[in-house]
Amino acid sequence: MYNIAIVAGGDSGEYGISMKSGKQVELNMDLGKFRPFLIEIRGAKWNYKIGTKSFPIDKNDFSLTIGKRKIRFDAVFVAIHGTPGEDGRLQGYFDMLGIKYTSCGLTTSALSFNKSFCKDVVAGYGVDVARSVHFYIGDKEALGTVTKKLKLPVFVKPNCGGSSVGMSKVNHKKDLKKALELAFKEDNEIIVEEFIKGRELTCGVIRSQGKIIPFPVTEIISKKEFFDFEAKYQRGMAEEVVPAEVPLNVSDKCREISLNLFRKLNCRGIVRFDYIFTGKKFYFLEVNTVPGITSASIVPKMAKAYGWTYTEMITNLLNEII
Repeated sequence: MYNIAIVAGGDSGEYGISMKSGKQVELNMDLGKFRPFLIEIRGAKWNYKIGTKSFPIDKNDFSLTIGKRKIRFDAVFVAIHGTPGEDGRLQGYFDMLGIKYTSCGLTTSALSFNKSFCKDVVAGYGVDVARSVHFYIGDKEALGTVTKKLKLPVFVKPNCGGSSVGMSKVNHKKDLKKALELAFKEDNEIIVEEFIKGRELTCGVIRSQGKIIPFPVTEIISKKEFFDFEAKYQRGMAEEVVPAEVPLNVSDKCREISLNLFRKLNCRGIVRFDYIFTGKKFYFLEVNTVPGITSASIVPKMAKAYGWTYTEMITNLLNEII
């Protein structure tokens, strides 16, 4: 029986979704193989709860003491979307302690979490990306640079964030300043990208039993102007078609690009690659190295379409590192 720490929560706007992801993993873990411990991480407070009682994690060795029993973990299931679970910080910590974990490593996590840097690397691999500009907080030229270098409409979003928190679609120049201010409330740097018209397709990829497996491609059809936080997590605000109703050659191409990026970026665990398909080209949007895995999330639906239950999905992830 392996002791598995499920780390959830974090310090971003995705805290609530992360806790739901962690809980879902706890509820669906194979109890014949694994003993799950849901660890809530929030700032300096790292706790395991039994009812209303909290037991702190010893950060010196990432262990847990309950009464006279000291619990050490055989592996960590990373369910934190955003910092510190998706940006490489926890990965570096676990690397120093020699504890295995389910997500990508430190370098890949840090790179992919920075949307602008990741786009530059992906473009270097020959994959199309939207034209964009990248700013740091305090840049007084940001507004003028956007209007000078990009064509409206544009998407304005935190450069290091997820779940579309702080993201806006700007159709008119007069709305640009407000969108920049909103994004800077979530992050010290932002990215502004030109709008690409097309269908939003996404592909999950997992490493299991030594093989890299691309899941069935999914199309996201938002009832909002774009796939924002509300559309992602409020029931009925978006339709996720699994598998996507696209020609086989389009689906195969999406999976081929995703498989190649998984290898090139040195990904581990399960990740999700997002694209806009114009009818002719795929434009890379981003890679999610700790994608949502709540009951309403896309990745579990992809796994189901592939033929796996939720339990089989997380078991395969854990078996890969233990």
